[in-house]
Amino acid sequence: MTDAHRAIDAVWKLEAAKIIGGLTRMVHDVGLAEELAQDALVAALEQWPESGVPDNPGAWLMAIAKRRAVDHIRRARLAESKQAQLVQDQQDDDSADSGDDDVLRLMFITCSPVLAPKDRAALTLRLLGGLSAAEIARAFLTTELNITQRIAAAKRTLAEHERSRTADIPAILEVIYLIFNEGYSATSGDDLMRPGLCLEALRLGRMLATLAPQEAEVHGLVALMEIQASRQAARTGPSGEPIQLHEQDRGRWDPVLIRRGFTAMLRARDIGGTPGPYVLQAAIAVCHAQARTAQDTDWIQISNLYTALVRLLPTPVVQLNRAVAMGRAYGPEAGLALADRLVDDPALRDYHLLPSVRGDLLEQVGRHEEARLEYQRAAALTKNAAERAFLARRAASIVPASTGPTLGDATRDFLARPDLNAATVHSYGQTLRRLSRALGEQLPLRSLKSEHVARVFATAWQDAAPRTWNRHRSAIRSFAVWAELAGLDADLDWRTESSSGTPALDPVRLEAVWALDVPVRERVLWRLLHESGAAVTTVLSVNVEDIDFDDRRARTGRSWVSWRSATAGLLPRLTAGRTRGPLFLADRRPVPARMPAPGDLCPETGRGRLSYPRAEYLFKQATRRIDPAGRGYTLKQLRAGNRTRSDTSP
Repeated sequence: MTDAHRAIDAVWKLEAAKIIGGLTRMVHDVGLAEELAQDALVAALEQWPESGVPDNPGAWLMAIAKRRAVDHIRRARLAESKQAQLVQDQQDDDSADSGDDDVLRLMFITCSPVLAPKDRAALTLRLLGGLSAAEIARAFLTTELNITQRIAAAKRTLAEHERSRTADIPAILEVIYLIFNEGYSATSGDDLMRPGLCLEALRLGRMLATLAPQEAEVHGLVALMEIQASRQAARTGPSGEPIQLHEQDRGRWDPVLIRRGFTAMLRARDIGGTPGPYVLQAAIAVCHAQARTAQDTDWIQISNLYTALVRLLPTPVVQLNRAVAMGRAYGPEAGLALADRLVDDPALRDYHLLPSVRGDLLEQVGRHEEARLEYQRAAALTKNAAERAFLARRAASIVPASTGPTLGDATRDFLARPDLNAATVHSYGQTLRRLSRALGEQLPLRSLKSEHVARVFATAWQDAAPRTWNRHRSAIRSFAVWAELAGLDADLDWRTESSSGTPALDPVRLEAVWALDVPVRERVLWRLLHESGAAVTTVLSVNVEDIDFDDRRARTGRSWVSWRSATAGLLPRLTAGRTRGPLFLADRRPVPARMPAPGDLCPETGRGRLSYPRAEYLFKQATRRIDPAGRGYTLKQLRAGNRTRSDTSP
């Protein structure tokens, strides 16, 4: 990379937010604004290596981008009033504060609550952080294509919604802290931390503190991030293993970041007002930073701050943190009592820190076997390799007190029975794997009680449809008989199933479904379900070799599925290059341990047949944003109003 290219990269990261913000004000479209800014960047890449870096590179990029904006508006032949507004905007741009206003306005746009949290984070890093899609993908351990699609979808969503500036500061803070937390405690991957994300979040937080200097919560978040970031060097050992806070070498904490955190906290206190969630969390961080040793930590003050925080932000995670503080301040029994109240909370059913905290508290009170099982369950839940290894070591440090088969062993043996067909194995597997995930695979089978099962059902399926609840209940009954565990379903009532049909989607909602930007597989499946009126399982069972393209029908067992023009126009794109195997294929090849039946495997691609649960999940996720209730639709609603065409015979 040449000096000019390095300069361009640095200038872009510093000036991208200001340039895109100013262009957004001119063209009123954040997607177009980024395209125009990228055009200016291309011009710099072409000219600066030969002409040299300008004295004011940011102003140079802004001038080029504005020319592109003017050209675009002229080409669009906007009205005279728009041209006059454009001139006024350009005059306003010359004021000293307009750049800061544009950046703040861009923050309000990229952090809009109409976007999903991860979409907000990706768009913010792209437009305000100046990161490329590849850089963001590396930070979040995903593909560049995924990030590109996520950003594009976010821009489309923003274009469809009106924005309001009110109450947007909390949304901005939420996005910045989400980015910081993903860097500070990575949810997946091999490393505990991703420092690059922490630095970007700090830069965005400091920028926001400059733009909104009278917002105490902004300074509170900056203080919190500065102090937490100061511990990064002490949080891992030589091999990348996590080191708990009370075991860290505080001499390795960064004093510069701590001082910056204290300064930000003082600014928040000077502004006054009732402390908000970020100011309270920053106060907790200050307590830790002020303690010279772990023994000097004022845990009573920290527990009081968490009590105040719970009143403002009564989330399960905050309550779990309070349990830790109470355990330190008043003894492990006090902390365990609070943590035990959270066991049945659905929001924490797959949150690895709940069993991790419980394991630590159980070990402190001498309940070592229970602690070992909790550590093992936490290790199974986390997606971060460093945390998984750390938790596994803690579990291994406790000598098992019992022998015999475990819940995980029994589940695998039960599902491996030769008398179960593939569909039954899949159905039972969903139930028993959720049970193992919730209770831990290493739970001794003879320790499994009906109250354990009832707790899992209440957490996982309390709001499920009666048919779904009863299906999982039947799986438990079968497993209990096989494992000779009488009464395992004693606390599970049979739920009455409604005979009422599923309401069909009306024409307006159907049009919204057809307008969704989804892969061709989903487009064909949804159209085929609607046009054929056939059952979902019947449509998913269609094979390529059984399709009669001319007559627009396919044989499925002893019946036929037929369709109309919309499906007929899409089918060739889905079957291109294939002559045999399932019409609807899964996203990836099956693992050797879970190979489908030969009839459900494509001999040309090696992929299995798309399952009903997966197809249903994808449809719900895709339609959630167009469902007024926000839940998403079901596949049966596509065929509900068209059943007269189902499974017609020739």
